[in-house]
Amino acid sequence: MLRSPKSIRLLFPSGLALLVAFAVGGIVVALAGRDPWLAFTALVDGSFGSLDSISEVGVKSCPLLLVGIAVAIAFRAGIWNIGGEGQLLAGAIAVAWIGNSPTSLPGWCALPLTLLAATCAGAAWAAVAAFLKVRRNVSEVISTIMLNFIAVGLVGYLVHGPLMEGAGTYPQTDAVGAAMRLPRFVPSLRLHAGIVIALLAAGLSSVLLFRTVLGYEMRAVGANEEAARLAGIRIERCIFITLLLSGGLAGLAGGIEVSAVTYRVYEKFSPGYGFTAIAVALLGRLHPAGVVAAALLFGAMEAGSNSMQRVAGVSSVLVSVLQATVIFSLIAFAGGMALRRRVTTTD
Repeated sequence: MLRSPKSIRLLFPSGLALLVAFAVGGIVVALAGRDPWLAFTALVDGSFGSLDSISEVGVKSCPLLLVGIAVAIAFRAGIWNIGGEGQLLAGAIAVAWIGNSPTSLPGWCALPLTLLAATCAGAAWAAVAAFLKVRRNVSEVISTIMLNFIAVGLVGYLVHGPLMEGAGTYPQTDAVGAAMRLPRFVPSLRLHAGIVIALLAAGLSSVLLFRTVLGYEMRAVGANEEAARLAGIRIERCIFITLLLSGGLAGLAGGIEVSAVTYRVYEKFSPGYGFTAIAVALLGRLHPAGVVAAALLFGAMEAGSNSMQRVAGVSSVLVSVLQATVIFSLIAFAGGMALRRRVTTTD
């Protein structure tokens, strides 16, 4: 867990970034001739004003939390995995493929095996970037971004071709069977058991990072790769394992979205969860507990955006403005701190 004076230093940049984001958002709303107070009140009410709203916060937060943890693990090891979107889509494709396979799985193991397949698919997608990084020294930033585009194109091909629904009406897959669906806590609400899986993943990732040898090696490589190499850590092995773990979590997020929310894959399946999760990881300071809080915050903004548009007449795109401002603020703050350290060292 985060401890007192250190936790304040860790959380200060995130808190400052949020204040800047909402200040900028308020200015944008005011310049558009709308009432900022009404807009943000409607945003909060749309997120927490009813049980249905709270349920939607959980639904929106689940993929952000899993992919956010995936990004945080990779970034902790100094690996810039920008491919969460592609890895999420790979997991979703795996579930849709199994769900539309003529060979049915036994009911008692259908759901666990389906989610395991999604995790393996995400890990396999990340393994391509890991191999290129370890064997050919290809920047993971470039390879993971390119793999995102390939995954989007693959989804488009599959839903227009081999996996297109039997009716042939829409570019989407048929719905997966009931045995492959995650249960909901309340039938009338959309909140599902996937949020429990995501929270467990966050807890296990915290144990991995701060209580295991592998986690220590990952953090050591992220802090100083050359020092880690001199200390006897096998850098290539650490990079490969880290990317597999990161990709597996993102793939699991895609599998849960299919198994619990959409029940099928279609074009534009993800609204950009893989990219938004980068902001979630950064806002959470790459700590699992912080990522949980950041994912819930971003999920709340996503859930309340329609209410803001309906009540205050402010476009839901404002949420994207807030998220982007958070990233820019964190980067600016980090750059300012780095400059300050260099000046202090020079003096």
